[in-house]
Amino acid sequence: MFGRRMGVEKTMGVDVKFGMRIAILLTVVLALGESMALSQTPEDKQATFFMGRVKYSANDGNDCAGVGEDLMKLVSRASTLKIQEERRVRLIDPELYETPFLFMNGHYNFVLSEAEVENLRKYLSHGGFFFASGCCTNPDFPKAWRREFGRIFPGEAVKPIPYDHLIYRSFYQIDHVRSLNENRDIRLEGLFYQNNLVAVMCEDGLCCSFSANNTCNEGKGISPDDGQKLTLNIAVYALTH
Repeated sequence: MFGRRMGVEKTMGVDVKFGMRIAILLTVVLALGESMALSQTPEDKQATFFMGRVKYSANDGNDCAGVGEDLMKLVSRASTLKIQEERRVRLIDPELYETPFLFMNGHYNFVLSEAEVENLRKYLSHGGFFFASGCCTNPDFPKAWRREFGRIFPGEAVKPIPYDHLIYRSFYQIDHVRSLNENRDIRLEGLFYQNNLVAVMCEDGLCCSFSANNTCNEGKGISPDDGQKLTLNIAVYALTH
């Protein structure tokens, strides 16, 4: 299972490097209470976690500016990983393939270029993981994300992730998440490649819930407590599968 996300693979002349996942897996296991010894030096990139904050289409990747830093802090609470600062990366940048975890958020409609879609196809089919969140429960971003990510793999549409999926119990046991302002459960949505979950999106202001204590989305979407748990589950799932 882990082999799909590790090693160096060649695809159309592009090196896709995700060897760091084995060290990440070990440090997350440590955080979960396993008694193992792992030596780490400050220079060891294999034992660090960094996130790529995506610049996409005409967006500079700065919606809800502090959300990336807050996501990194959340991961640091649950692991022994050395946390680095977020890195801004465009979907057409070569650095994309050296960034195993990408985060994207926004408020509005967007359209990806053919080059961006092609790079995402390479990235996701060779071990990368993508986490997206709509901001402030604005419906325009989730609608665009479903449409644009549905272009990546022919015949693969974005679909709801049922509660029996491992992502809901990768760290916390989550049986359901209730909307604060609607009488319904909130479910993540995902894109799959060869039956593997490679991209996750939440339309209900998930990034607002774990960042700034939901002040921009108060009374709507996901509660701060549920949002932090769900986000940490996504991160742990991405780093261990």
